[in-house]
Amino acid sequence: MSVYQSLYQRSISEKEAFWLEAAKDIHWDQFPTVVLDDSNPPFYRWFPDGRTNACYNAVDVHVENGRADQTAIIYDSPITDQASKLSYRELQIRVSKVAGMLLQGGVVAGDRVIVYLPMIPEAVIAMLACARIGAIHSVVFGGFAANELAVRIDDCKPKAILAGSCGIEPGRIVEYKPLLDQAIELATHKPDHCFIWQRDQAQAAMDHERDVDWKEAERAAPEASCVALEANHPLYILYTSGTTGAPKGVVRDTGGSIVSLKWTMKGIYGVEPGDVYWAASDVGWVVGHSYIVYAPLFHGNTTVLYEGKPVGTPDPGAFWRVISEHNVKVLFTAPTAFRAIKKEDPTGEYLKKYDISNLNYLFLAGERCDPPTLAWAQEKLKVPVIDHWWQTETGSSICANYAGIELLPIKSGSPTLPAPGYNLKALDPDGVECKAGDIGALVVESPLPPGTFPTLWNAPERFVDSYFKNYPGHYETGDAGYIDEDGYIFVMARTDDVINVAGHRLSTGAMEEVLAGHPDVAECAVMGAADTLKGQVPVGLLVLNSGCDRSSTDICAEIIKKVRSEIGPVAAFKSAVIVKRLPKTRSGKILRGTMSSIADGREWKMPATIDDPAILDEISDALAQIGYPQSSEQ
Repeated sequence: MSVYQSLYQRSISEKEAFWLEAAKDIHWDQFPTVVLDDSNPPFYRWFPDGRTNACYNAVDVHVENGRADQTAIIYDSPITDQASKLSYRELQIRVSKVAGMLLQGGVVAGDRVIVYLPMIPEAVIAMLACARIGAIHSVVFGGFAANELAVRIDDCKPKAILAGSCGIEPGRIVEYKPLLDQAIELATHKPDHCFIWQRDQAQAAMDHERDVDWKEAERAAPEASCVALEANHPLYILYTSGTTGAPKGVVRDTGGSIVSLKWTMKGIYGVEPGDVYWAASDVGWVVGHSYIVYAPLFHGNTTVLYEGKPVGTPDPGAFWRVISEHNVKVLFTAPTAFRAIKKEDPTGEYLKKYDISNLNYLFLAGERCDPPTLAWAQEKLKVPVIDHWWQTETGSSICANYAGIELLPIKSGSPTLPAPGYNLKALDPDGVECKAGDIGALVVESPLPPGTFPTLWNAPERFVDSYFKNYPGHYETGDAGYIDEDGYIFVMARTDDVINVAGHRLSTGAMEEVLAGHPDVAECAVMGAADTLKGQVPVGLLVLNSGCDRSSTDICAEIIKKVRSEIGPVAAFKSAVIVKRLPKTRSGKILRGTMSSIADGREWKMPATIDDPAILDEISDALAQIGYPQSSEQ
């Protein structure tokens, strides 16, 4: 039995002993005597009688144990041409002062605080300051639409809001304050205070009855100490899209999160304290919470906070510059970032300008990593490229490879094997385990391991109905896929993206693999469209490599032939169209469901998280070129 297999089996068969041992690696004010409270499934509680503090584990413990002068945060902003560093000691002082500022504003343990900031150090400081005093932060992606922000204000009812005056995108400034003012006007709940961080690029107009100048208030505030909190005290609420349109407030607890996230830094990512770790995401997403802020700081790493893009700030060499300049050991980003780089620089000319020999691993997550992107990254970077799978609800990996334990053989298209504590199965609609290689609903046997979501904010019934109702005793991930004969997991699509073509359940992810393998295709998506004869048929949307000047008709014909050859006539793949870009959320997920609604002529709602709403008009025009939506005569 391999080292990984032995460790994994113990996490399933002796889960309490396994996680109790991991819990010894963090600071507790009161060490837990109970590991798991399973008295009210599916509402499991880890370390219920323990007491600790996330900010203490992220900051103070390192100041006290010899890392005070080590850099905690590297801020790199090609958009503003600024860069700075904060040591752990400097971070402790600033976090303590901002926590004191919140206390002076009447915020106490258990109160909610919305954080509405761009990718600047103050975003990290705000989150840690809330954790320091037991306030529950809810980060909302900076620049989010006013009505969506209002929904979140009414759901979590914040005592205060910490906001920036603006965010900066390539070529434009996005003023946050007018959006915040509009959101508060729309919301029924009104916060007591809004602490505004004024950026030089745009000064916000202040409402002097409600708004507070953050810089002035922080200077005047006393330093606040860490508060010992129950392990199950909520650390944060993070809203994720719900199928009903109402956002779901995913809750993360304190003790389980510290234990699990700290374990992953060595176990999965293979970094040592002091190493530079970079998650190229945004603090508005779960990756930002877990792997820009909390996990690297729990582990005593240096974390990179990057205010820029993979391309265009200023060129496709942006990531290579950051890795080279800051001695990054591990990069964690989404496959869509690498597809963007590959599209602009398919031969890797910009990579040749930088020495990235310090990079040990590339980790990809956030969406399925198509094999062509994986192969391109492996060829260019010459380091292990590890696809791993996880969700907002889980907070860290469901499946991964284990750089700090045992690097397992990589299978293209698979995020490898389950993480400790995840007893994963593929089930058919009747709840029967699928045979190796057959697609089913991917589920996890309860209880989920520490660090996963214990509930939804103010919605316990929805928690049960959304995740535990269809497969009793199991968490339903909402993803479809299969498990092969070696136990490797293949996540093929969201359950909603598995299409039914004349009775055959087919994965859009498998078809996208074929499309992405065409040499002229930079990025692609396959979605299901209604068909009177077959129920559904697949439609492919293709983004071509920069500089490709071949005939669109020829490329689409080649793609159709390729799918027929590699998947077979059963796929009924007969429609493909070239588009300039794909509609995505700000975290890089492709909006296949929205495109399907457009193709079917059904009503659809503008997704709150869409990166650029104008893209959907382009998609509608492109689909019309190939006959969608179909006329009633058809």
